[in-house]
Amino acid sequence: MTYAIPPGRDRRQSQPPTPLATALALAARGVPVLPLRVGKAPFGNCPACAKNVCGGRPNMKQAGPCTCPRPCHAWAAATTHPETLTSPAWRTAWRQATAVAYHPAGVRLTVVDLDHADAIAWAHVHLPPTRTVPTTRGQHWIYVGTMCSAHGVRPGVDIKSRMAYARWLGPGTGRMAPLPYAVRALAEREEATPPRGGVASSPHGQAAWDRSVATGCRHTERYVRVGLERGLALVSERTESGAGSQAFQVARFLAKQHGQCPGPCGLDALGEEVVAAAVAVGVPEPYARRAVANGLNLAALATA
Repeated sequence: MTYAIPPGRDRRQSQPPTPLATALALAARGVPVLPLRVGKAPFGNCPACAKNVCGGRPNMKQAGPCTCPRPCHAWAAATTHPETLTSPAWRTAWRQATAVAYHPAGVRLTVVDLDHADAIAWAHVHLPPTRTVPTTRGQHWIYVGTMCSAHGVRPGVDIKSRMAYARWLGPGTGRMAPLPYAVRALAEREEATPPRGGVASSPHGQAAWDRSVATGCRHTERYVRVGLERGLALVSERTESGAGSQAFQVARFLAKQHGQCPGPCGLDALGEEVVAAAVAVGVPEPYARRAVANGLNLAALATA
């Protein structure tokens, strides 16, 4: 049964509801919710779950055994159980919470997050009208149906559905339309869902970067390593969506740093490490290799 977004609060109320009160009202209607801290971000994992050492929750992309009672693992912690929401383990988070988020796919919805006026204008031309919710800078367009989530499918446009959370900003206005193919098509270029039991594949025989493959590089090894590690961290953070696009950006950035080197700089070895990071968070290896190769080649053309 498709969830119907609840009506707005009684305008006669003198004080807005607390985040916990809002969360409980949504949960009572079957909406999985979680608290957000300052900066619209979920609360960080507890020490037992830090860096996913617990293995992750069973409903995550790479299913794990974690049963942590705290609001760890972002969207995967979203729940409709009032006893969990009001438990001592969640109490500290609610005291610090500044907003409430919900898991769209948990109620068979997809949120198209339009981040600015240009994105909204694009949506009015290319997408069917549906329920809209004003945001700080743009709008959420809400459709009935679920799909993979994806970040940056076009300028100022993110898709939030499976394995993602969206900030609760009110019920919005308008009637929800079925999820159109035009929205699904935006994410088809980056389907990063691995098969059950692990990632789709993993790179074979990758060559580590060192001076032996970068005899013509003018940079110090520390300079190259620091840049690579920062790039790999950015890819690894994209555990829900967008890892393929991030891998492309990282590969392009790394290659640009060597535009003035006589070469060789071992860019293929650097690229292998980026591919491995993308595959580790669920990007199919063929897509990861294509994204990294395009990033390296685009940077080479720009500096030629």
